[in-house]
Amino acid sequence: MHRPSRFRLTLAALALSATGGAAPALRPVAPPVTAGALEAPPNDEASGLAASRRNPGLIWTHDDSGGRPELFAVDSQGRLRGILAIEGRRNEDWEDLAAAELDGKPWLIVADTGDNFAKRPHVWVHLVAEPSADRVSPTTPINERPAASLKVTYPDGARDCESLAVDTRERAIYLLSKRDPVPRLYRVDIPSPLRDAEVTARFIGEAGRLPQPTAAQKLVRGYLGEHRSWPTGMDFSADGSAAVVLTYGQVLLFPRKQSETWATAFAREPVMLPPHNLTQAEATCFSVDGRAIYVASEKTRQLLRYDLR
Repeated sequence: MHRPSRFRLTLAALALSATGGAAPALRPVAPPVTAGALEAPPNDEASGLAASRRNPGLIWTHDDSGGRPELFAVDSQGRLRGILAIEGRRNEDWEDLAAAELDGKPWLIVADTGDNFAKRPHVWVHLVAEPSADRVSPTTPINERPAASLKVTYPDGARDCESLAVDTRERAIYLLSKRDPVPRLYRVDIPSPLRDAEVTARFIGEAGRLPQPTAAQKLVRGYLGEHRSWPTGMDFSADGSAAVVLTYGQVLLFPRKQSETWATAFAREPVMLPPHNLTQAEATCFSVDGRAIYVASEKTRQLLRYDLR
């Protein structure tokens, strides 16, 4: 029987598989490698990753709730390269980060969307212009105000959400809930022209086929136990051919064919990569070229890389 966690696929092959065409060639996949040790964020609570669209080789990250409202640029080995302070905003519960190009400009999209007890009447998504590499410094923060802050309300009540991704072709932000028995996928349209706005997210479907913990796994203490299927991070590949969803226990790929909606892609059973074995994995992103997936965890400085060849 086909066991998806034992194989490596290119994103193009994943997309071909999703079309129902000829089965792509499958090759054994190695476990993730340690790319390096993260020198940021300072609280050791990496909760988001985003591959820079402006500065090749840089990855942005940030601390979880209570951290300073700052983004940190690291290289692909985790070495600190720059600090970006977000003016006029607080880190109530920053849970994910995305990078995207909109209107010909590179942006960083901050998800202040965490809500452990589902009590927030609204959450925030901030869009900040990404600075060039020659402006950022590992010792002196540069300051930037968001070009737009979206005040987001869910149509069906408050939700805890740690997973955000951006589809630039649709000019839309996607949010995947964390604590629902079946994770719920929402869409938020990005205003054009870009500006502050109050928006209601639109529910578009469920991710109903995430791998659930076995009876034995439920007995494990900590995040790798009964909550190992909770989504904690998400990203879309730059070409839109796949989504990666990180859970406490797995790294999951959702291939998508052309003209297919994300709701349709998320309704399928995902492709499982080898487990990350991190104790509290909360951050993931594709490399810009789609050939690698990065994963980071709270409580450890380890930066993992999955190579997709």
